[in-house]
Amino acid sequence: MSASAERSDTPKRAIRVALLGCGTVGGEVARLLTEQAGELAARAGAPVELAGIAVRRPDKHPELPPELLTADAEKLVTSDDVDVVVELVGGIEPVRSWLLAALKAGKSVVTANKALLAEHSADLFEAADAAGVDLYFEAAVAGAIPLLRPLRESLAGDRITRVMGIVNGTTNYILSAMDSTGAGYAETLDEASRLGYAEADPTADVDGYDAASKAAILASLAFHTRVTASDVHREGIADVTAADLGAARVLGRTVKLLAICERVTDDDGVESVSARVHPVMIPRSHQLAGVNGAFNAVYVEADAAGELMFYGQGAGGAPTASAVLGDLVAVARNQVAGGRGPRESAYAALPVRPMGQTPTRYHVSLSVADRAGVLAQVAQAFAAHGVSIAAVRQLHVADRASLVVVTHQAPDAALRSTVDEIGRLDVVHQVVSVMRVEGEDQ
Repeated sequence: MSASAERSDTPKRAIRVALLGCGTVGGEVARLLTEQAGELAARAGAPVELAGIAVRRPDKHPELPPELLTADAEKLVTSDDVDVVVELVGGIEPVRSWLLAALKAGKSVVTANKALLAEHSADLFEAADAAGVDLYFEAAVAGAIPLLRPLRESLAGDRITRVMGIVNGTTNYILSAMDSTGAGYAETLDEASRLGYAEADPTADVDGYDAASKAAILASLAFHTRVTASDVHREGIADVTAADLGAARVLGRTVKLLAICERVTDDDGVESVSARVHPVMIPRSHQLAGVNGAFNAVYVEADAAGELMFYGQGAGGAPTASAVLGDLVAVARNQVAGGRGPRESAYAALPVRPMGQTPTRYHVSLSVADRAGVLAQVAQAFAAHGVSIAAVRQLHVADRASLVVVTHQAPDAALRSTVDEIGRLDVVHQVVSVMRVEGEDQ
């Protein structure tokens, strides 16, 4: 037998894993690590074993081997018996301190913590680089959907120009239900809570915080630029009404909460990054329009690859655990082979464009007086701010009329100033709704 054959048959040292958090996702990770141990070992090239599980109250987990449980996360992540730390706790502190301690101690990290990555990825990447270890985070955005690794690796040789998607299942469920039933926001949110699609406190979802964190991660990867959650313009869905969905339907559109990340070039050829989260009217023919319920989908545009779409379950214990285990196998393979995975790529260091300077389009619904000259006054207000009108629709009821204006693209600040001025016109009774639009008019 050759020496190489002997080496290939030599049992590999197990990769020892510290698991932080054992809730919905952590419980699935622990279960799959045990139930699929043989297959995971074959894929990774070495056994992958739990070294310990840090939870706040060990006595609340009778389903787990007590010898694995600890309440001392900091001690666990720096233990000599640990090779990889899998973090599924969430939040910023004390998790940030735990992971920095783990990285500095030479442990690779797998995390699903989008809030932490959206604010402190630079610190984590720098610590990983200094220690020569891996930082993986596929599960931080879009659950089971393989999305971040394609952006980090598969499209590393291409120039991505746009990433746009539905990255929050709760808001997508609510807007889909409002569209199909005609119900209002409040009652649909109540139904989503009853069915388990919304948290007891849905603020992070419905106010767009969750999506903004994910948008920061997507923009950072796509454009090789450090983008934080505070750089992302954020609006939620609480002000979206059944009337908005109805107006969208008349125009052959629907409403989605989208994360939109773009590489924008100004008239002088200077590039910047735009990252925003807000409700959007999109044509029903668009690929994202048919993504309903709690599903996620992300649409990517690149110079060479063209248009790509990633679709699937964006949350849930088993789907998210799938992404975590994919990262864990990748890290284990790197450790077996003595290599590393991709590092941070922030070489472009593009400036982040303020929302006011970002080109957008508006759908504006107005209640106006039903008399001659109204449209001319409204059109003059748009023209005064350099905003071109793409389409106008009018509906007359009694002594009032409804006027719907869809604009061409213009800086968001100019559009906002236009709407403010229109609201002060004597002939305008009310600015009923304002919503941004994407895609071509139908």
